[in-house]
Amino acid sequence: VELVESGGGLVQPGGSLRLSCEVSGLIFSINVLAWYRQTPGRERELVGQITGRGATNYGDSMKDRFTISRDNAKNTVYLEMNSLKPEDTGVYYCSLPNYRPQAWGQGTRVTVSS
Repeated sequence: VELVESGGGLVQPGGSLRLSCEVSGLIFSINVLAWYRQTPGRERELVGQITGRGATNYGDSMKDRFTISRDNAKNTVYLEMNSLKPEDTGVYYCSLPNYRPQAWGQGTRVTVSS
């Protein structure tokens, strides 16, 4: 199984960014996908996850600005991030949380700075 994130970069505070994660090597549509992030000085934390049918749940304080969606026809999951803050700076990872062992992408870096 392979997960490849893209879409990271530099964005100004208050801006938006959409990350993508293309997954291969399994039946995408039946699997739960998740986004995690690791910000400086903190443990890796769950941003949120989405089931095969599109039901979502989010980590603490994530739901108001972050939205996860998926396109099963493209084997891709997305993370839409709005009203970005400098404290959102970090590396964002796509993951298959129910896979054993848990599968991860290489991460994509997001920098929120003026």
